[in-house]
Amino acid sequence: MLSDIEIAKQTRLKDIREIAKDLGIEDDELKLYGKYIAKVDYRTINKYEDKPNGKLILVTAITPTPAGEGKTTTSIGLSMGLNKIGKKSIVTLREPSLGPVFGVKGGAAGGGYSQVLPMEDINLHFTGDIHAVTTAHNLISAMIDAHINHGNELGIDIRKVYWKRAMDMNDRALRQIIVGLGGSANGYPREDGFLITAASEVMAALCLSKDILDLKHRIGEIVIAQSENKGLIRVKDLKAEGSVAALLKHAMDPNLVQTTENTPAFVHGGPFANIAHGTNTLVATKLALKLSDYVVTEAGFAADLGAEKFLDFVAPTGGLFVDAVVLVASIRALKYHGGVTKGNLSQENVEAVLKGMDNLRVHIENLQKYGVPVVVALNRFASDTEAEVDAVMKNCPARCVLNDSFAKGSEGAMDLAQAVVEIIDNVPSNYQPILPMELPVEQKINIIAKEIYRAGKVIYTDVAKSKLSMLRQNGFGNYPVIIAKTQNSLSDDPKKLNAPSGYEFTIRDFQISAGAGFVVALAGEIMLMPGLPKVPAAMNIDIDEHGEITGLF
Repeated sequence: MLSDIEIAKQTRLKDIREIAKDLGIEDDELKLYGKYIAKVDYRTINKYEDKPNGKLILVTAITPTPAGEGKTTTSIGLSMGLNKIGKKSIVTLREPSLGPVFGVKGGAAGGGYSQVLPMEDINLHFTGDIHAVTTAHNLISAMIDAHINHGNELGIDIRKVYWKRAMDMNDRALRQIIVGLGGSANGYPREDGFLITAASEVMAALCLSKDILDLKHRIGEIVIAQSENKGLIRVKDLKAEGSVAALLKHAMDPNLVQTTENTPAFVHGGPFANIAHGTNTLVATKLALKLSDYVVTEAGFAADLGAEKFLDFVAPTGGLFVDAVVLVASIRALKYHGGVTKGNLSQENVEAVLKGMDNLRVHIENLQKYGVPVVVALNRFASDTEAEVDAVMKNCPARCVLNDSFAKGSEGAMDLAQAVVEIIDNVPSNYQPILPMELPVEQKINIIAKEIYRAGKVIYTDVAKSKLSMLRQNGFGNYPVIIAKTQNSLSDDPKKLNAPSGYEFTIRDFQISAGAGFVVALAGEIMLMPGLPKVPAAMNIDIDEHGEITGLF
Protein backbone atom coordinates (compact mmCIF):
# COMPACT_ATOMS: atom_id res chain seq x y z
CA MET A 1 0.00 0.00 0.00
CA LEU A 2 1.14 3.55 -0.69
CA SER A 3 2.44 5.69 2.18
CA ASP A 4 0.28 8.49 3.59
CA ILE A 5 2.29 11.17 1.84
CA GLU A 6 2.20 9.28 -1.48
CA ILE A 7 -1.58 8.99 -1.26
CA ALA A 8 -1.80 12.67 -0.41
CA LYS A 9 0.27 13.67 -3.43
CA GLN A 10 -1.87 11.58 -5.79
CA THR A 11 -5.11 13.18 -4.62
CA ARG A 12 -6.73 15.72 -6.93
CA LEU A 13 -7.64 18.67 -4.72
CA LYS A 14 -10.27 21.27 -5.47
CA ASP A 15 -9.60 24.99 -5.26
CA ILE A 16 -10.46 25.90 -1.66
CA ARG A 17 -12.76 28.65 -2.94
CA GLU A 18 -14.87 25.95 -4.58
CA ILE A 19 -15.08 24.03 -1.28
CA ALA A 20 -16.09 27.26 0.46
CA LYS A 21 -18.68 28.15 -2.18
CA ASP A 22 -20.38 24.77 -1.77
CA LEU A 23 -20.75 25.61 1.93
CA GLY A 24 -22.18 29.06 1.23
CA ILE A 25 -19.03 30.94 2.23
CA GLU A 26 -18.33 34.02 0.10
CA ASP A 27 -14.91 34.98 -1.28
CA ASP A 28 -14.77 38.11 0.87
CA GLU A 29 -15.13 35.91 3.98
CA LEU A 30 -11.94 34.03 3.08
CA LYS A 31 -8.27 34.75 3.55
CA LEU A 32 -6.35 32.52 1.15
CA TYR A 33 -3.14 30.69 2.04
CA GLY A 34 -2.36 29.41 -1.43
CA LYS A 35 -4.79 27.43 -3.56
CA TYR A 36 -5.89 24.78 -1.06
CA ILE A 37 -5.98 26.45 2.36
CA ALA A 38 -8.05 29.37 3.58
CA LYS A 39 -9.04 31.03 6.79
CA VAL A 40 -12.75 31.81 7.24
CA ASP A 41 -13.69 34.96 9.13
CA TYR A 42 -15.14 33.63 12.41
CA ARG A 43 -17.78 36.37 12.26
CA THR A 44 -19.29 34.57 9.26
CA ILE A 45 -21.40 32.65 11.78
CA ASN A 46 -23.39 35.81 12.54
CA LYS A 47 -25.30 35.57 9.25
CA TYR A 48 -26.56 32.10 10.27
CA GLU A 49 -27.91 33.23 13.61
CA ASP A 50 -31.43 31.97 12.88
CA LYS A 51 -30.38 28.74 11.20
CA PRO A 52 -30.70 25.56 13.32
CA ASN A 53 -27.57 23.56 14.09
CA GLY A 54 -26.73 20.29 12.42
CA LYS A 55 -26.15 17.10 14.40
CA LEU A 56 -22.95 16.89 16.45
CA ILE A 57 -21.05 13.57 16.50
CA LEU A 58 -18.19 13.23 18.97
CA VAL A 59 -15.43 10.74 18.13
CA THR A 60 -13.39 9.31 20.99
CA ALA A 61 -11.55 6.06 21.71
CA ILE A 62 -10.65 3.34 24.15
CA THR A 63 -7.48 3.78 26.22
CA PRO A 64 -4.55 4.40 23.81
CA THR A 65 -1.90 1.75 23.22
CA PRO A 66 1.36 1.63 21.23
CA ALA A 67 -0.62 -0.31 18.60
CA GLY A 68 -2.64 2.77 17.65
CA GLU A 69 -6.40 3.06 17.29
CA GLY A 70 -6.87 5.51 14.39
CA LYS A 71 -9.21 8.06 15.94
CA THR A 72 -8.40 10.95 13.58
CA THR A 73 -8.54 8.64 10.56
CA THR A 74 -11.95 7.42 11.72
CA SER A 75 -13.23 10.98 12.21
CA ILE A 76 -12.22 11.92 8.68
CA GLY A 77 -13.49 8.66 7.19
CA LEU A 78 -16.84 8.99 8.98
CA SER A 79 -17.39 12.51 7.66
CA MET A 80 -16.53 11.35 4.14
CA GLY A 81 -18.81 8.33 4.61
CA LEU A 82 -21.69 10.59 5.62
CA ASN A 83 -21.23 12.60 2.44
CA LYS A 84 -21.01 9.36 0.47
CA ILE A 85 -24.48 8.28 1.66
CA GLY A 86 -25.96 11.64 0.72
CA LYS A 87 -25.59 13.65 3.93
CA LYS A 88 -23.88 17.01 4.20
CA SER A 89 -20.99 16.71 6.64
CA ILE A 90 -17.94 18.65 7.85
CA VAL A 91 -15.17 17.28 10.05
CA THR A 92 -13.52 19.53 12.68
CA LEU A 93 -10.06 18.62 14.02
CA ARG A 94 -7.17 20.03 16.02
CA GLU A 95 -4.01 21.29 14.35
CA PRO A 96 -0.87 19.12 14.57
CA SER A 97 1.92 20.23 16.89
CA LEU A 98 5.43 20.17 15.45
CA GLY A 99 6.76 18.41 18.55
CA PRO A 100 4.88 15.13 17.93
CA VAL A 101 5.32 15.48 14.15
CA PHE A 102 9.11 15.25 14.55
CA GLY A 103 8.94 12.99 17.61
CA VAL A 104 7.19 9.63 18.07
CA LYS A 105 3.58 10.19 17.11
CA GLY A 106 4.07 11.77 13.71
CA GLY A 107 1.45 14.02 12.13
CA ALA A 108 -2.21 14.45 12.96
CA ALA A 109 -3.81 14.68 9.54
CA GLY A 110 -5.30 11.18 9.46
CA GLY A 111 -3.89 8.34 7.43
CA GLY A 112 -4.24 6.18 4.35
CA TYR A 113 -7.22 7.22 2.23
CA SER A 114 -8.76 9.25 5.08
CA GLN A 115 -6.61 12.33 5.39
CA VAL A 116 -7.02 16.08 5.52
CA LEU A 117 -4.96 17.81 2.84
CA PRO A 118 -2.52 19.25 1.94
CA MET A 119 -0.99 17.09 4.68
CA GLU A 120 2.56 18.46 4.36
CA ASP A 121 1.39 22.02 5.02
CA ILE A 122 -1.06 21.01 7.76
CA ASN A 123 1.60 18.96 9.57
CA LEU A 124 4.29 21.61 9.26
CA HIS A 125 3.63 25.36 9.62
CA PHE A 126 0.08 25.45 8.20
CA THR A 127 -1.36 28.99 8.62
CA GLY A 128 0.90 29.95 11.51
CA ASP A 129 -1.71 29.67 14.27
CA ILE A 130 0.54 27.69 16.60
CA HIS A 131 3.40 30.10 15.98
CA ALA A 132 1.05 32.98 16.82
CA VAL A 133 0.12 31.28 20.09
CA THR A 134 3.83 30.70 20.83
CA THR A 135 4.64 34.36 20.26
CA ALA A 136 1.65 35.55 22.27
CA HIS A 137 2.63 33.27 25.15
CA ASN A 138 6.24 34.50 25.09
CA LEU A 139 5.18 38.16 24.94
CA ILE A 140 3.63 37.60 28.38
CA SER A 141 6.87 35.95 29.55
CA ALA A 142 8.95 38.87 28.29
CA MET A 143 6.67 41.43 29.92
CA ILE A 144 6.87 39.64 33.28
CA ASP A 145 10.67 39.84 33.35
CA ALA A 146 10.67 43.40 32.01
CA HIS A 147 8.29 44.43 34.79
CA ILE A 148 10.47 42.80 37.45
CA ASN A 149 13.57 44.45 35.98
CA HIS A 150 12.04 47.93 35.91
CA GLY A 151 11.10 48.25 39.56
CA ASN A 152 8.52 45.48 40.05
CA GLU A 153 5.65 47.78 41.04
CA LEU A 154 3.29 44.80 41.30
CA GLY A 155 5.54 43.16 43.86
CA ILE A 156 5.91 39.91 41.91
CA ASP A 157 7.52 37.21 44.03
CA ILE A 158 10.17 35.90 41.64
CA ARG A 159 10.06 32.56 43.47
CA LYS A 160 6.41 32.20 42.49
CA VAL A 161 6.21 33.08 38.81
CA TYR A 162 3.88 30.42 37.40
CA TRP A 163 4.18 31.48 33.76
CA LYS A 164 6.82 29.57 31.80
CA ARG A 165 7.99 30.12 28.25
CA ALA A 166 6.72 28.13 25.25
CA MET A 167 7.90 26.60 21.99
CA ASP A 168 6.33 24.19 19.53
CA MET A 169 8.98 21.49 19.66
CA ASN A 170 9.96 18.60 21.92
CA ASP A 171 13.08 19.74 23.77
CA ARG A 172 13.70 18.07 27.14
CA ALA A 173 16.71 20.29 27.94
CA LEU A 174 14.37 23.27 28.33
CA ARG A 175 12.08 21.76 30.96
CA GLN A 176 13.95 23.50 33.79
CA ILE A 177 16.32 26.38 33.12
CA ILE A 178 17.77 29.50 34.75
CA VAL A 179 17.06 32.88 33.11
CA GLY A 180 18.48 36.32 33.79
CA LEU A 181 22.16 35.35 33.92
CA GLY A 182 24.89 37.73 32.76
CA GLY A 183 24.50 40.72 35.04
CA SER A 184 21.85 43.21 36.16
CA ALA A 185 21.15 44.42 32.61
CA ASN A 186 19.66 41.00 31.88
CA GLY A 187 17.29 40.98 34.83
CA TYR A 188 17.15 38.90 37.99
CA PRO A 189 18.30 35.29 37.82
CA ARG A 190 15.43 32.90 38.55
CA GLU A 191 14.32 29.37 37.78
CA ASP A 192 12.15 29.08 34.70
CA GLY A 193 11.31 26.54 32.01
CA PHE A 194 9.54 25.84 28.73
CA LEU A 195 6.35 24.00 27.92
CA ILE A 196 5.20 22.89 24.50
CA THR A 197 2.81 25.36 22.87
CA ALA A 198 -0.10 22.91 22.85
CA ALA A 199 0.10 22.99 26.67
CA SER A 200 -0.10 26.81 26.83
CA GLU A 201 -3.12 28.38 28.50
CA VAL A 202 -3.16 30.83 25.59
CA MET A 203 -3.96 27.88 23.32
CA ALA A 204 -6.76 26.73 25.64
CA ALA A 205 -8.19 30.25 25.85
CA LEU A 206 -8.10 30.64 22.05
CA CYS A 207 -9.99 27.39 21.57
CA LEU A 208 -12.72 28.33 24.05
CA SER A 209 -13.27 31.96 23.01
CA LYS A 210 -16.38 33.02 21.13
CA ASP A 211 -14.82 36.15 19.60
CA ILE A 212 -11.77 38.40 19.81
CA LEU A 213 -13.13 40.41 22.75
CA ASP A 214 -13.87 37.23 24.68
CA LEU A 215 -10.32 36.11 23.90
CA LYS A 216 -8.88 39.41 25.13
CA HIS A 217 -10.87 39.08 28.36
CA ARG A 218 -9.69 35.49 28.88
CA ILE A 219 -6.07 36.47 28.24
CA GLY A 220 -6.39 39.26 30.82
CA GLU A 221 -7.66 36.81 33.45
CA ILE A 222 -4.67 34.45 33.14
CA VAL A 223 -2.87 34.11 36.49
CA ILE A 224 0.88 34.52 35.95
CA ALA A 225 2.38 34.85 39.41
CA GLN A 226 1.88 35.49 43.09
CA SER A 227 2.81 38.75 44.72
CA GLU A 228 4.98 39.13 47.81
CA ASN A 229 1.80 39.65 49.86
CA LYS A 230 0.37 36.41 48.37
CA GLY A 231 -2.11 38.05 46.02
CA LEU A 232 -2.60 36.67 42.50
CA ILE A 233 -1.20 38.64 39.58
CA ARG A 234 -2.84 38.40 36.17
CA VAL A 235 -1.96 39.38 32.62
CA LYS A 236 -4.32 42.36 32.86
CA ASP A 237 -2.19 43.70 35.74
CA LEU A 238 0.66 44.00 33.22
CA LYS A 239 -1.74 45.71 30.80
CA ALA A 240 -0.73 43.13 28.21
CA GLU A 241 -4.06 41.57 27.23
CA GLY A 242 -4.63 43.89 24.26
CA SER A 243 -1.26 43.30 22.62
CA VAL A 244 -1.45 39.54 23.23
CA ALA A 245 -4.92 39.37 21.67
CA ALA A 246 -3.69 41.46 18.72
CA LEU A 247 -1.11 38.78 17.97
CA LEU A 248 -3.96 36.26 17.81
CA LYS A 249 -6.25 38.24 15.51
CA HIS A 250 -5.94 35.90 12.53
CA ALA A 251 -5.52 32.80 14.70
CA MET A 252 -9.17 33.29 15.76
CA ASP A 253 -10.33 32.47 12.22
CA PRO A 254 -10.94 28.75 11.47
CA ASN A 255 -8.74 27.06 8.85
CA LEU A 256 -10.67 25.48 5.97
CA VAL A 257 -9.11 22.55 4.11
CA GLN A 258 -10.43 19.34 2.52
CA THR A 259 -10.11 15.58 2.79
CA THR A 260 -8.81 13.06 0.27
CA GLU A 261 -12.36 13.04 -1.17
CA ASN A 262 -12.90 16.81 -1.04
CA THR A 263 -15.06 16.76 2.09
CA PRO A 264 -14.68 20.14 3.84
CA ALA A 265 -12.69 20.17 7.07
CA PHE A 266 -11.96 22.80 9.70
CA VAL A 267 -8.56 22.19 11.31
CA HIS A 268 -8.17 24.76 14.06
CA GLY A 269 -6.55 24.94 17.49
CA GLY A 270 -4.58 22.27 19.29
CA PRO A 271 -4.72 21.89 23.10
CA PHE A 272 -3.58 18.56 24.55
CA ALA A 273 -6.24 16.42 26.25
CA ASN A 274 -4.13 15.09 29.12
CA ILE A 275 -3.33 18.60 30.42
CA ALA A 276 -6.07 20.77 28.89
CA HIS A 277 -9.47 20.13 27.27
CA GLY A 278 -8.21 18.51 24.05
CA THR A 279 -10.59 19.65 21.31
CA ASN A 280 -10.52 22.03 18.36
CA THR A 281 -11.87 25.58 18.65
CA LEU A 282 -15.46 26.30 19.58
CA VAL A 283 -15.71 28.84 16.75
CA ALA A 284 -14.83 26.16 14.17
CA THR A 285 -17.29 23.60 15.53
CA LYS A 286 -20.11 26.13 15.91
CA LEU A 287 -19.58 27.46 12.38
CA ALA A 288 -19.53 23.91 11.00
CA LEU A 289 -22.83 23.18 12.77
CA LYS A 290 -24.43 26.04 10.82
CA LEU A 291 -22.93 24.98 7.49
CA SER A 292 -23.73 21.26 7.47
CA ASP A 293 -26.20 18.62 8.64
CA TYR A 294 -23.65 16.43 10.46
CA VAL A 295 -20.47 17.65 12.15
CA VAL A 296 -17.87 15.10 13.17
CA THR A 297 -15.52 16.38 15.86
CA GLU A 298 -12.76 14.62 17.73
CA ALA A 299 -11.73 14.63 21.39
CA GLY A 300 -8.11 13.92 22.27
CA PHE A 301 -6.94 10.61 23.70
CA ALA A 302 -9.49 8.22 25.25
CA ALA A 303 -13.05 8.77 26.46
CA ASP A 304 -11.89 9.18 30.09
CA LEU A 305 -9.85 12.23 29.03
CA GLY A 306 -10.97 14.01 25.86
CA ALA A 307 -14.60 12.88 25.82
CA GLU A 308 -15.15 13.50 29.54
CA LYS A 309 -13.78 17.02 29.19
CA PHE A 310 -15.83 17.66 26.07
CA LEU A 311 -19.05 16.40 27.66
CA ASP A 312 -18.54 17.98 31.08
CA PHE A 313 -16.84 21.24 30.14
CA VAL A 314 -16.41 22.11 26.46
CA ALA A 315 -19.97 21.46 25.31
CA PRO A 316 -21.57 23.34 28.25
CA THR A 317 -19.11 26.22 27.75
CA GLY A 318 -19.98 26.49 24.06
CA GLY A 319 -23.68 25.68 24.38
CA LEU A 320 -23.25 22.53 22.27
CA PHE A 321 -25.52 19.48 22.24
CA VAL A 322 -24.01 16.07 21.50
CA ASP A 323 -26.24 13.83 19.37
CA ALA A 324 -24.07 10.71 19.28
CA VAL A 325 -20.64 9.39 20.23
CA VAL A 326 -18.44 7.11 18.14
CA LEU A 327 -16.02 5.08 20.25
CA VAL A 328 -12.99 3.87 18.28
CA ALA A 329 -11.37 0.52 19.06
CA SER A 330 -9.10 -1.94 17.29
CA ILE A 331 -8.37 -5.64 17.64
CA ARG A 332 -4.70 -4.83 18.21
CA ALA A 333 -5.48 -2.42 21.05
CA LEU A 334 -7.89 -4.87 22.69
CA LYS A 335 -5.22 -7.59 22.59
CA TYR A 336 -2.73 -5.19 24.18
CA HIS A 337 -5.14 -4.51 27.03
CA GLY A 338 -5.65 -8.25 27.23
CA GLY A 339 -1.97 -8.74 28.06
CA VAL A 340 -0.33 -9.30 24.65
CA THR A 341 3.01 -7.56 24.14
CA LYS A 342 3.45 -5.13 21.24
CA GLY A 343 5.65 -7.54 19.31
CA ASN A 344 3.00 -10.29 19.31
CA LEU A 345 -0.07 -8.26 18.37
CA SER A 346 -0.16 -9.67 14.83
CA GLN A 347 -0.75 -13.20 16.12
CA GLU A 348 -4.34 -14.38 16.55
CA ASN A 349 -5.42 -14.40 20.21
CA VAL A 350 -9.17 -14.44 20.72
CA GLU A 351 -8.79 -14.96 24.47
CA ALA A 352 -6.77 -11.73 24.81
CA VAL A 353 -9.31 -9.86 22.68
CA LEU A 354 -12.12 -10.94 25.02
CA LYS A 355 -10.09 -10.01 28.09
CA GLY A 356 -9.17 -6.60 26.64
CA MET A 357 -12.82 -5.85 25.94
CA ASP A 358 -13.18 -4.93 29.61
CA ASN A 359 -11.58 -1.62 28.69
CA LEU A 360 -14.07 -1.15 25.85
CA ARG A 361 -17.01 -1.93 28.15
CA VAL A 362 -15.92 0.62 30.75
CA HIS A 363 -15.71 3.38 28.15
CA ILE A 364 -19.14 2.46 26.75
CA GLU A 365 -20.69 2.47 30.23
CA ASN A 366 -19.03 5.81 31.03
CA LEU A 367 -20.35 7.46 27.87
CA GLN A 368 -23.86 6.13 28.46
CA LYS A 369 -23.88 7.95 31.81
CA TYR A 370 -24.09 11.18 29.79
CA GLY A 371 -27.27 10.02 28.04
CA VAL A 372 -25.65 9.86 24.60
CA PRO A 373 -26.15 6.98 22.14
CA VAL A 374 -22.88 5.15 21.40
CA VAL A 375 -21.63 3.40 18.27
CA VAL A 376 -18.36 1.45 18.39
CA ALA A 377 -16.13 1.78 15.32
CA LEU A 378 -13.86 -1.27 15.07
CA ASN A 379 -10.95 -0.18 12.92
CA ARG A 380 -9.69 -2.78 10.46
CA PHE A 381 -6.01 -3.77 10.49
CA ALA A 382 -4.44 -6.23 8.07
CA SER A 383 -3.53 -8.64 10.90
CA ASP A 384 -7.13 -8.93 12.21
CA THR A 385 -8.59 -12.42 11.87
CA GLU A 386 -12.25 -13.28 11.35
CA ALA A 387 -12.36 -15.11 14.68
CA GLU A 388 -11.10 -12.01 16.52
CA VAL A 389 -13.53 -9.70 14.74
CA ASP A 390 -16.39 -12.11 15.39
CA ALA A 391 -15.52 -12.19 19.11
CA VAL A 392 -15.84 -8.41 19.34
CA MET A 393 -19.05 -8.25 17.33
CA LYS A 394 -20.76 -10.92 19.45
CA ASN A 395 -19.66 -9.53 22.82
CA CYS A 396 -19.77 -5.76 22.34
CA PRO A 397 -22.47 -4.20 24.58
CA ALA A 398 -23.15 -1.43 22.04
CA ARG A 399 -23.71 -1.43 18.30
CA CYS A 400 -20.37 -2.25 16.70
CA VAL A 401 -19.48 -1.57 13.06
CA LEU A 402 -16.34 -2.41 11.12
CA ASN A 403 -14.52 0.62 9.77
CA ASP A 404 -12.05 0.32 6.89
CA SER A 405 -11.67 3.97 5.97
CA PHE A 406 -7.87 3.86 6.21
CA ALA A 407 -7.67 1.46 3.26
CA LYS A 408 -10.86 2.39 1.38
CA GLY A 409 -11.77 5.97 2.29
CA SER A 410 -15.49 6.72 2.36
CA GLU A 411 -16.26 3.33 0.84
CA GLY A 412 -14.86 1.69 3.97
CA ALA A 413 -16.82 4.00 6.28
CA MET A 414 -20.28 3.80 4.70
CA ASP A 415 -21.55 1.16 7.13
CA LEU A 416 -20.34 3.25 10.06
CA ALA A 417 -21.93 6.40 8.63
CA GLN A 418 -25.23 4.60 8.10
CA ALA A 419 -25.17 3.21 11.64
CA VAL A 420 -24.53 6.68 13.10
CA VAL A 421 -27.38 8.22 11.11
CA GLU A 422 -29.74 5.43 12.16
CA ILE A 423 -28.90 5.77 15.84
CA ILE A 424 -29.33 9.56 15.72
CA ASP A 425 -32.69 9.13 13.98
CA ASN A 426 -33.98 6.36 16.23
CA VAL A 427 -32.33 6.87 19.63
CA PRO A 428 -32.73 10.52 20.65
CA SER A 429 -29.83 11.82 22.71
CA ASN A 430 -30.50 12.79 26.31
CA TYR A 431 -27.10 14.39 26.67
CA GLN A 432 -26.45 15.87 30.09
CA PRO A 433 -23.10 16.54 31.82
CA ILE A 434 -22.53 14.46 34.94
CA LEU A 435 -20.72 17.35 36.69
CA PRO A 436 -23.03 20.13 37.92
CA MET A 437 -21.15 23.41 37.47
CA GLU A 438 -21.98 24.62 41.00
CA LEU A 439 -20.30 21.72 42.84
CA PRO A 440 -17.06 22.35 44.77
CA VAL A 441 -13.83 21.25 43.11
CA GLU A 442 -13.37 18.28 45.46
CA GLN A 443 -16.83 16.90 44.70
CA LYS A 444 -16.25 17.23 40.96
CA ILE A 445 -12.98 15.33 41.25
CA ASN A 446 -14.65 12.64 43.36
CA ILE A 447 -17.38 12.10 40.76
CA ILE A 448 -14.94 11.86 37.85
CA ALA A 449 -12.53 9.60 39.74
CA LYS A 450 -15.22 7.16 40.84
CA GLU A 451 -17.69 7.29 37.94
CA ILE A 452 -15.23 7.58 35.04
CA TYR A 453 -11.86 6.30 36.30
CA ARG A 454 -13.44 3.63 38.59
CA ALA A 455 -11.22 4.60 41.54
CA GLY A 456 -12.14 3.50 45.05
CA LYS A 457 -10.82 6.57 46.85
CA VAL A 458 -9.35 9.99 46.07
CA ILE A 459 -6.41 11.15 48.16
CA TYR A 460 -4.63 14.50 48.18
CA THR A 461 -0.97 15.23 48.86
CA ASP A 462 -0.13 17.98 51.35
CA VAL A 463 0.85 20.20 48.43
CA ALA A 464 -2.56 19.62 46.80
CA LYS A 465 -4.39 20.35 50.06
CA SER A 466 -2.52 23.61 50.47
CA LYS A 467 -3.18 24.63 46.87
CA LEU A 468 -6.86 23.71 47.23
CA SER A 469 -7.12 26.04 50.20
CA MET A 470 -5.57 28.80 48.09
CA LEU A 471 -8.08 28.13 45.31
CA ARG A 472 -10.98 28.58 47.72
CA GLN A 473 -9.53 31.78 49.14
CA ASN A 474 -9.24 33.28 45.65
CA GLY A 475 -12.69 32.37 44.38
CA PHE A 476 -11.85 29.21 42.44
CA GLY A 477 -13.40 26.71 44.85
CA ASN A 478 -16.31 25.87 42.53
CA TYR A 479 -14.55 26.25 39.19
CA PRO A 480 -14.80 23.64 36.41
CA VAL A 481 -12.12 20.96 36.79
CA ILE A 482 -9.79 19.51 34.18
CA ILE A 483 -7.94 16.47 35.50
CA ALA A 484 -4.43 16.04 34.09
CA LYS A 485 -3.38 12.41 34.13
CA THR A 486 -1.77 9.74 32.01
CA GLN A 487 -3.53 8.86 28.77
CA ASN A 488 -2.21 5.30 28.92
CA SER A 489 -4.56 4.06 31.63
CA LEU A 490 -8.02 4.70 33.02
CA SER A 491 -6.18 5.27 36.29
CA ASP A 492 -3.41 7.67 37.33
CA ASP A 493 -0.84 4.89 36.85
CA PRO A 494 0.20 4.26 33.20
CA LYS A 495 1.07 0.66 34.05
CA LYS A 496 -2.50 -0.23 35.04
CA LEU A 497 -3.88 -1.52 31.73
CA ASN A 498 -7.37 -2.66 30.74
CA ALA A 499 -10.00 -1.82 33.40
CA PRO A 500 -8.51 -1.17 36.84
CA SER A 501 -10.91 -0.39 39.69
CA GLY A 502 -11.00 0.21 43.43
CA TYR A 503 -7.53 1.79 43.53
CA GLU A 504 -6.42 5.05 45.21
CA PHE A 505 -6.46 8.03 42.85
CA THR A 506 -3.94 10.67 43.92
CA ILE A 507 -4.18 14.41 43.30
CA ARG A 508 -0.70 15.81 43.83
CA ASP A 509 -1.15 19.48 42.88
CA PHE A 510 -3.39 22.10 41.27
CA GLN A 511 -2.87 24.77 38.64
CA ILE A 512 -5.11 27.75 37.93
CA SER A 513 -6.17 28.31 34.32
CA ALA A 514 -8.41 31.28 35.01
CA GLY A 515 -8.25 32.55 31.43
CA ALA A 516 -9.35 29.21 30.03
CA GLY A 517 -11.99 29.00 32.74
CA PHE A 518 -10.93 25.93 34.71
CA VAL A 519 -8.56 24.64 37.36
CA VAL A 520 -6.25 21.75 36.57
CA ALA A 521 -5.97 18.90 39.07
CA LEU A 522 -2.66 17.12 38.53
CA ALA A 523 -2.71 13.36 39.04
CA GLY A 524 0.65 11.68 38.51
CA GLU A 525 3.56 13.12 36.57
CA ILE A 526 2.38 15.04 33.51
CA MET A 527 4.98 16.13 30.98
CA LEU A 528 4.41 19.70 29.77
CA MET A 529 7.53 19.58 27.59
CA PRO A 530 8.04 16.21 25.85
CA GLY A 531 11.43 15.04 24.63
CA LEU A 532 12.51 13.45 21.36
CA PRO A 533 13.07 9.66 21.35
CA LYS A 534 16.35 8.00 20.42
CA VAL A 535 15.13 7.60 16.84
CA PRO A 536 12.73 10.51 16.22
CA ALA A 537 10.49 10.81 13.17
CA ALA A 538 12.66 13.79 12.21
CA MET A 539 15.36 11.36 11.04
CA ASN A 540 13.04 10.03 8.33
CA ILE A 541 11.76 13.36 6.97
CA ASP A 542 13.57 14.79 3.96
CA ILE A 543 13.22 17.23 1.07
CA ASP A 544 14.70 17.11 -2.44
CA GLU A 545 15.83 19.75 -4.93
CA HIS A 546 12.28 20.06 -6.25
CA GLY A 547 10.86 20.83 -2.80
CA GLU A 548 9.23 17.40 -2.51
CA ILE A 549 8.92 16.31 1.11
CA THR A 550 9.13 12.64 2.09
CA GLY A 551 8.84 10.74 5.36
CA LEU A 552 5.88 12.55 6.88
CA PHE A 553 3.15 10.31 8.29
